[in-house]
Amino acid sequence: MTKRLRAVFDTNVFLSAALSKNSNSPTKELLARWEREEFVLLICEALSDEITEKLIERAAPPLVAAQQIAVLKQLAEWVEVPSESIVRVLADPDDDVVLACATIGKADYIITYDPHFDSLGGEYLGIKILKAIPFLQILREQQNQD
Repeated sequence: MTKRLRAVFDTNVFLSAALSKNSNSPTKELLARWEREEFVLLICEALSDEITEKLIERAAPPLVAAQQIAVLKQLAEWVEVPSESIVRVLADPDDDVVLACATIGKADYIITYDPHFDSLGGEYLGIKILKAIPFLQILREQQNQD
């Protein structure tokens, strides 16, 4: 079996999954694959707080928000991200938290729809930055090889 990939999801990936009415949504499939432990999802306290805040703020049904947060707390690999390790790289400080979590957690991928990440040209310190569908394709290919 191949080594499990390590990924950090930006808040917008969780929002997309929670708010999508499409049962075949790529972000919903990603979360389902994570729950089946096809890859390791990395999370840190600041990112978890932002996800919780945005899910509640954006009117995700409260039950959906609560379920996603509970699963996150139970299954994700938690990364300690000291505030001094957060380097100012992108326009939005919340995005810098994603970069720090990925770097400290030794992620292979950052999954985001945020255009702020475009300035990095698809990679940060060897960590690939993708949208949901390309990452899903990688997971599907890896599953076919196993």
